[in-house]
Amino acid sequence: MIKKRDLHECHSLYHLLVDPSVFPYVRYKPQSYEEYLFATKQLIVEEEQGTCISRTILNETGQPIGSIDLYDIVNHTGFLATWIGIPYFGKGYNQLAKDAFFTELFLEHGIETVFIKIRKQNIRSKKAVEKLPYVTLANELNPYMYTRINQTEQIYDLYQVERSVFLDNSHVIQQEIAT
Repeated sequence: MIKKRDLHECHSLYHLLVDPSVFPYVRYKPQSYEEYLFATKQLIVEEEQGTCISRTILNETGQPIGSIDLYDIVNHTGFLATWIGIPYFGKGYNQLAKDAFFTELFLEHGIETVFIKIRKQNIRSKKAVEKLPYVTLANELNPYMYTRINQTEQIYDLYQVERSVFLDNSHVIQQEIAT
């Protein structure tokens, strides 16, 4: 479902990324394939430095369909960025990818809190994240971080995932423990 980033998958990911239904909502907005390749190389370097964790999202046949990243990692916290190509919208990949990624973050990397900022007008992403039982709307819960991501105007909603809440609500973890 997810794997470490690899430059070989950049070509197919770039074509999914530049779709007008996806591109406005991605963190990195490359203007060419070469720029996307360079940005992916940078993510791999940042992961080696411990400031980012980046994975490719795969479908059931192993084809790359998007990416999921934790960036700006400081003091066991970071921000989540996820995108999936339009042919794969509404097929459950978002939740599967997040479950797998959060399991890795919380159990293997010692992450305690994951913040998710979503543009207020991005209804699709807001609905997707609000379906997850371990995600909490944090606009009022964490006013410092909410103000920090909305310094000039309130364009983002802030969500957060706490390690303990994820582990308590994760069916993936509970199934692994039971077997």
